[in-house]
Amino acid sequence: MCGMLTPEQIENKLDRILLKVQKPGRYVGGELNSIHKDWDKAKTRVALVFPDIYDIGVSNVGLKILYDQINQREDALAERAYAPWLDMEPLLREHGIPLYALESKRPLACFDLIGFSLPYETLYTNALNILDLAGIPVRSEERNDNHPIVIAGGHSTNNPEPMHAFIDAFVIGEGEEVIHDIIDTIQKWKVEGDHPQSTFHRKDVLRDLAKISGVYVPCFYETTYMDDGTVAAIEPLISEAPKVIHKRIVAKLPPPPTKFIVPNIDIVHNRVSVEIMRGCTRGCRFCQAGMITRPVRERSVEEIVEAADEAVRSTGFEELALLSLSSSDYTHIKDLVDAISKRFEGRKLTVSLPSLRIESVSIDLMEKLKQHRSGGFTLAPEAASERMRRIINKFIPDEDIINTTREIYSRGWTTIKLYFMIGHPSETLEDVQAIADLCKRVIAEGRKVAGWKVKLNAGVSTFVPKPQTPFQWVSSDTRESILEKQALLKRELFKDKSIKLSWTNPDDSLVESWLSRGDRRIADVIYTAWKNGARFDAWEEGRKFQTWMAAFAEHGLDHSFYTHRQRRTDEVFPWEHITAAVRKNFLFQDFRMSLEGQIRVDCRLNCFACGILPTFANLRRENPGEGWKCPEVKTPARKMEVELPLVGD
Repeated sequence: MCGMLTPEQIENKLDRILLKVQKPGRYVGGELNSIHKDWDKAKTRVALVFPDIYDIGVSNVGLKILYDQINQREDALAERAYAPWLDMEPLLREHGIPLYALESKRPLACFDLIGFSLPYETLYTNALNILDLAGIPVRSEERNDNHPIVIAGGHSTNNPEPMHAFIDAFVIGEGEEVIHDIIDTIQKWKVEGDHPQSTFHRKDVLRDLAKISGVYVPCFYETTYMDDGTVAAIEPLISEAPKVIHKRIVAKLPPPPTKFIVPNIDIVHNRVSVEIMRGCTRGCRFCQAGMITRPVRERSVEEIVEAADEAVRSTGFEELALLSLSSSDYTHIKDLVDAISKRFEGRKLTVSLPSLRIESVSIDLMEKLKQHRSGGFTLAPEAASERMRRIINKFIPDEDIINTTREIYSRGWTTIKLYFMIGHPSETLEDVQAIADLCKRVIAEGRKVAGWKVKLNAGVSTFVPKPQTPFQWVSSDTRESILEKQALLKRELFKDKSIKLSWTNPDDSLVESWLSRGDRRIADVIYTAWKNGARFDAWEEGRKFQTWMAAFAEHGLDHSFYTHRQRRTDEVFPWEHITAAVRKNFLFQDFRMSLEGQIRVDCRLNCFACGILPTFANLRRENPGEGWKCPEVKTPARKMEVELPLVGD
């Protein structure tokens, strides 16, 4: 036993405090389709943690997949935990209640493995807080053989270094298969049953985890720095640790989960979701997801429809989302929409296809789902001037956008959402003015065909140059510049009551930029900010920008070093030893093309030798099966013009 409170003791204590919090349903469990397995019969117990509130975390697709995968095993169980909201945390501390898993009410410290999902960087302080609430040492080096192994995965871990001091091992890439390798490794070192002693030795386990493809164990690596503060090298310290950690890729997508947990309270995404494809071939230069989820793999129409039907029947949800990065790029999208429409005909179900392209086919697709469609239509131009669209490699002429939005309004949709970014590389106020002008044109054209009932929601986020993308060499926009651009949009768009403008607080963007682009020294900043009260950094209620600034000052680090400088072409990045199987030379070539305003076409039409095909071809030879949908290359791959002596290429 882990020596903490029993489930019965935790439940008794909860009875005294739950009525004092805003939403008790976040903390009680017992939801429909939650899985309760025999604790004593499981050789390995895994706590899956999403470090945000229940309302957001319960619908996280990654955790749903892992929950399903682990609980299919007879020798393992998976349970869930989420971050307690600001009203619950002090009560847990006051009453001595360790953070627990919802299914069994057992403390997280009693599990063998704790797996954090970290899709975005502003969850970092929450992850530290969860470890502390669970009674687990926050720093990895302070844990002993009696503590769980703490792992983390998700998009943000493509630069794991800012969290290196707190996570025992990172999963780079996709988790469906590697989670089983990790569980098998832990089982090898853990004696269960009637044996009085455990042979679990943390260092031995970590050494074996380091041997697994796609697993990064940071304690076995050392980073050295140049005199100017940039990274000199990242070197492994033991033979078991590879010099470069290649992301884990699933050759064929496994069957999607269908028995989704039905929450007891209203949550952000109360719906069934089925992933129809993974990966994207569009090559938008700002998009980390598009770069790190390559190659494209698709599910069959039959598998998607059957999974959707089973999921709706097992949950009673009234909304179905068909998920992907670019839904209208799915090879059989028209057949899929026809099949979904036919299967759910006459049933009260809303069907959404997020991430549709700005073209007429997207409207036709949604028109086919007219009986099941939602009230809004979302498009993402990202930029509004031709110059910026060429820079970011998302070229969509204004007339295409106007024609498409006009068609949407004319077919009965009353609300359109347009997503833009400001802060792109070399962006000017004229480029931002183009966003306002485009929004005005869209609403004016909409009124011509549908009257004054039409509305436009313009969401304007701030660009953060992410690791593993062509823009990893550029600097973030300054706080002053962001505020100036936002002020322009407010002046221009607040005049029309039919246009709703939303934007990102520039302080939030700076925190995200520090954490996504940081090196190992940022770990001390994260720890200090957390100790001084930082948590829920993505929430207005949790915003403590000055706490972060003070943490940088305490550790003698210049925060602008991580945000407001252009990277050298030969610079070694803090994430140099991590690769998403897209060559660094390819990313640099694409960055150079952005400086010249050159467009790369969809790589379904032409292969540009990004590096993913050889990697995936080797994987396919080892794991034959269906699912690979990248078309044959019809033109020769473009020769790489840039050859840099880069680590990890």
